[in-house]
Amino acid sequence: MSQKSLEGRVALVTGASRGFGAAAAKALAAAGAHVIITARTQGGLIEVDDAIRAIREGDGHATLVPLDLADMEGIDKLGYAVAERFQRLDILVHAAAIMPTLSPIGHVKAKEFDNTIRLNLTAPFRLARVMEPVLAQSDDARALFLTCAEAGGRPFYGAYAAAKAGLEAMVTGWWTELEKTKIRPSLLDPGPMATKLRAAAFPGEDPKTLPRPEVPADGLPALLVSPPALRYRWTGDRWGS
Repeated sequence: MSQKSLEGRVALVTGASRGFGAAAAKALAAAGAHVIITARTQGGLIEVDDAIRAIREGDGHATLVPLDLADMEGIDKLGYAVAERFQRLDILVHAAAIMPTLSPIGHVKAKEFDNTIRLNLTAPFRLARVMEPVLAQSDDARALFLTCAEAGGRPFYGAYAAAKAGLEAMVTGWWTELEKTKIRPSLLDPGPMATKLRAAAFPGEDPKTLPRPEVPADGLPALLVSPPALRYRWTGDRWGS
């Protein structure tokens, strides 16, 4: 694969201030894409942009968009802004997510459940909805949504599992709806990684035993130039469908 396999492509990465989102933004930029990065914290976005500038050796930088994905109107405005400035979107990587307090269903606070669904399910729906027309302007658009094994449901993960299961159902249906178009949405399961969200999900786990998010993220350029699939999982050294 060419080091610049994504040269000239436009990519949007959410949750890009840390974890997998930040690693994905850097990997896409290293492969030649212009990266639009969004997250709640501007300071984190600036750090990622500094890293991208270093990677590109002064030949390119990211477009920074501080945005809380709980702001649904803000998501819509982001879609309109991308369309106006770039006229198309080739790659969407939705990595933003929150992990609620681990608790039995009977003890989950209604507000926390609602917030979890809003950030982990409603926000990606709004993102897909507003970005579909912009993705349609690409000759080969890919939309990747992070999921995980917890989508299957396990004790104390009720709110998070419900949101991820809903996300998987939505993306699966969207894949079929777009079958005759050049937009290919996919589910992306990077497996266990040393991230802040993982630490909240498994508080007793030693992060030193887990791969850094850069490990699966560095494989994204190869995935994006390969034939599309509905679901990908990181196998330890590559993305498999």
